[in-house]
Amino acid sequence: MRVPDPNAPRYDENSRVLIAPAGELDISTVHLLRASLAQCLHDGVRTIDIDLSAVTFCDCSGLGVLLSSWWRITAAGGTLRLHHPPPALVRIIDITRSGFLLGDRPAPALGGVL
Repeated sequence: MRVPDPNAPRYDENSRVLIAPAGELDISTVHLLRASLAQCLHDGVRTIDIDLSAVTFCDCSGLGVLLSSWWRITAAGGTLRLHHPPPALVRIIDITRSGFLLGDRPAPALGGVL
């Protein structure tokens, strides 16, 4: 198992990874999550779960990283699922119609527009 990053810890189990960021996902911290997700792809991991239960705030830059990562991971044949998002993030996901991150809506075609 890799040593977890204190701001975006990563836990490996076979070919699956759980990433558990904590605190705020905003313009000043989202680079940690982006780097962790990119490292997963680089390491060949294609099943990624993100536990957001310890996230207290997520702005549009956080959602942008989640969406762009979903596209890259899906294009590589993998899956990315969010778990336990805070209510404010659920609202943003609903407004932007990106519920496929939570598995409650069909995913768009890779060539399509969100």
